[in-house]
Amino acid sequence: MERAYEKFLRYAVVNTKSDDNSESIPSTVTQFDLANILVEELKSIGIADAHVDDNCYVMGTLKGNVENGPVIGLIAHLDTSPDFSGKDVKPNIVKNYDGNDIVLNEELDIVMRVSDFPYLKDYKGQTLITTDGTTLLGADNKAGIAEIITVIEYFINNPEIKHGDIKIAFTPDEEIGRGADKFDVEKFGADFAYTIDGGFIGEIEYENFNAASASIKVHGVNIHPGSAKLMMKNSILIGTELSRLLPEFEVPQYTEGYEGFFHLDEFTGTVELTKMEYIIRDHDMDKFLSKKALIEKACQFINDKYGDGTVELVITDSYFNMKEKIVPVIHIVDSVVKAMETVDVKPIVKPIRGGTDGARLSYMGLPTPNIFTGGFNFHGKFETISVEAMDKAVETIVEVIKSYAK
Repeated sequence: MERAYEKFLRYAVVNTKSDDNSESIPSTVTQFDLANILVEELKSIGIADAHVDDNCYVMGTLKGNVENGPVIGLIAHLDTSPDFSGKDVKPNIVKNYDGNDIVLNEELDIVMRVSDFPYLKDYKGQTLITTDGTTLLGADNKAGIAEIITVIEYFINNPEIKHGDIKIAFTPDEEIGRGADKFDVEKFGADFAYTIDGGFIGEIEYENFNAASASIKVHGVNIHPGSAKLMMKNSILIGTELSRLLPEFEVPQYTEGYEGFFHLDEFTGTVELTKMEYIIRDHDMDKFLSKKALIEKACQFINDKYGDGTVELVITDSYFNMKEKIVPVIHIVDSVVKAMETVDVKPIVKPIRGGTDGARLSYMGLPTPNIFTGGFNFHGKFETISVEAMDKAVETIVEVIKSYAK
């Protein structure tokens, strides 16, 4: 049977970069290119109902061979990050990795250095798939797609192994936060699901940030600088003053684990008008609400100081911590931990310092924690995945599905 990495190498060369400036669904038509390939591949191995809809959601079903048991969903996303080029991907295979620096592109002198990524030494002796230094790799999340299809093929080729119904879904636009926008949970028909979209081997995640965006406009008064005394209000300076009212160390570069932050993501301005875009993150709901209240208080302070209407603030909630929806069915996490132990993988239960389709799907009625793919350094030219870790992801998922058919 074809291994997951072999499938991945085929998928990786299809450009499926999403576009956060597009309002269409999917945001890029090229995502259909991979979707159509996957539908045909699923049909060829026996998934008769495999299809892609008008919004580029691929779905299919492997019918179970047991009467009882839950319907389990397996989900990955088609798109790659808009942060880096996904065109003309040329994967490099590094066999029996020696633990030293990896030259990705000799001509351009692009080297992945162990001094920058010390965990590379953990992969000594394994086979790694890297980029050629000019694009991302697309392991996020085409590796997850490859692993899911390999799992499905395993059960088809071993009909004596008991399993319940397995639902398959590949979604568009996850990288720009829209992967669940048109996901039809009722049509999907799973009792619970897993996104196969994590990183390092052993990771299982069922907690993520509560998230909001804060859009701020600072209005100034532009007067000729030669006669501006006591009349000019420089919105750029007011904006920087506003930013200093927020906690200096509650920013991404000084936080980790369960620590939340304010992240000033964009700042553009003139004397007359400055625009600031913040994202607000915290795992703890009370702290999350406090962060939103603090940025409101800071804006009110500026308005009190410079006059009403100086600052306009719009806060929009993005997603919430899926822990609240997972804990009542924590067996779906426990089963993954047990499966990893069965296949000799050390479980790493950790919070996601970000979001996931699973967070939104959990609040849409489909509890969906996240399982590792085996990749790392996502969204850039140093993106890498281990062939052996991909195999372990497949083994883990197989064990989870088998455990619910007993």
